[in-house]
Amino acid sequence: MAGPKPPRAAFRLASLAGAALVLAIFLLLPLPEGLRQVRGAILEPRGQRALAVLAAALVLWITEALPFHVTGLLAMLGLALVGAGDYRAIVKTGFGDDTVVFFIGVLALAACIVRSGLGKRLSLFVLSLTGGSTRAVVFGFLAASAVLSMWITALAASAMLMPLALALLKDEGEEPGKSRFGAALMMAVAWGALVGAVGTPAGSGSNPVVVRFLSQIAHFELSFTDWMVYGIPAAILLVPAAWLVILLFFPPESRRLKKSGAELSRAFRDLDRMSRDEKAVLVVFALTILVWVFSPLVEKLAHFKVPISMGALGAVVLLFLPGSTSFRWKEIEREMDWSGIILIAAGIGLGTTLYETGAAGWLSAIVFGGIGGLPLFARLVLVVLGVLVVKIALSSNTLTGTIIVPLVLALGPSLGGGATGLALAAGFAANLAVILVTTSPVNVVPYSTGYFRISDMAKAGLVFAPIAALILAAVFRVVGSLKGLF
Repeated sequence: MAGPKPPRAAFRLASLAGAALVLAIFLLLPLPEGLRQVRGAILEPRGQRALAVLAAALVLWITEALPFHVTGLLAMLGLALVGAGDYRAIVKTGFGDDTVVFFIGVLALAACIVRSGLGKRLSLFVLSLTGGSTRAVVFGFLAASAVLSMWITALAASAMLMPLALALLKDEGEEPGKSRFGAALMMAVAWGALVGAVGTPAGSGSNPVVVRFLSQIAHFELSFTDWMVYGIPAAILLVPAAWLVILLFFPPESRRLKKSGAELSRAFRDLDRMSRDEKAVLVVFALTILVWVFSPLVEKLAHFKVPISMGALGAVVLLFLPGSTSFRWKEIEREMDWSGIILIAAGIGLGTTLYETGAAGWLSAIVFGGIGGLPLFARLVLVVLGVLVVKIALSSNTLTGTIIVPLVLALGPSLGGGATGLALAAGFAANLAVILVTTSPVNVVPYSTGYFRISDMAKAGLVFAPIAALILAAVFRVVGSLKGLF
């Protein structure tokens, strides 16, 4: 079964016309003074122009009339043309940000892990530990996908594990569309990568964007380990919850595989010895993690700030030093998601402009203004659920983080310090595209095998989403209070 087809030319042209109409309406629509001032937030003319560009971009993003990253570039151009911001400043804000460098480094490292064969070796090692139980195999793939996605992005983890899951299902004689075990295993590949992405800033393209917005807008510095203080507990709780929901909807037909646990262990042991490239990538991968984890200690002892992008940049340099690996940059370059990098840069420019023009503050007063009087836990649950609902329309984690995080941060005047914690929770939730297949390419990779349908994920996702919201709210309520975030 193939993934979702691109829209036809006529539909795309109609979408472009619709976006232009929406832009014109938002630009020319006279707003009464009572609507321009909402809960103390004022919508200035520049803010209205920024919202007009955002509304037009949303039409194009939702209809997929243009590639996501092209729409992002068009939005940056539109902000300048309608007078919402200075063109040079908008471009510099996005493409001049070290977040872009960080994501380039992470994607290059992921491509090297896959090309070297190290990813397959690590995956087979996990599978060798599961034994012959089908339920344990589902959990093993779910956990492996989560652990990998924390360090090499959710999409890379999904793409790495899908072929292994597919090979296992074919060996077991499981037919696409007829096997509950097949549906469970492929869902585990997708959901594991999504929930694991909350673990570290390297988990997805939206995470470094969230870190950047918190620093730039809220002046709240979040190190790699600071993120992990929230992310690791959240991932640890989300993985078993996802496993139980998957098994509830897709209980495997058989309790055990045809292959025994001993055969799975033997398959791992029979792998060829690690190549030079694998060893080099493993060493660089380990060093990069150490830099990310211990950067706060270095800053404290040496008084030298280590941005999270520095570790990723250093990894790329080490991998391509003479004699380090046999990789050529052209080979790695072809396997990197450059459209995602462009979207991140464009998203930073759009999100920052929305905040600086006051548009985010005005819009957040309308959408979230009424939650200020609720208990903290209820506010957290509602914000996370709101993000998960928005994700149904926005087929990108980066887009969701770009739009939602500045909106929540703009609640600062009405929520005090609580807005920063709520925005961080919203940024975490931006990774959880667990309802619709089309809301993330992470889902499309295993979906393309045909073992589960769009409706299958939607039914399970509608159950898992509120559970995930409660888990994230609980983690932020406890850890955030201990860390002084609230």
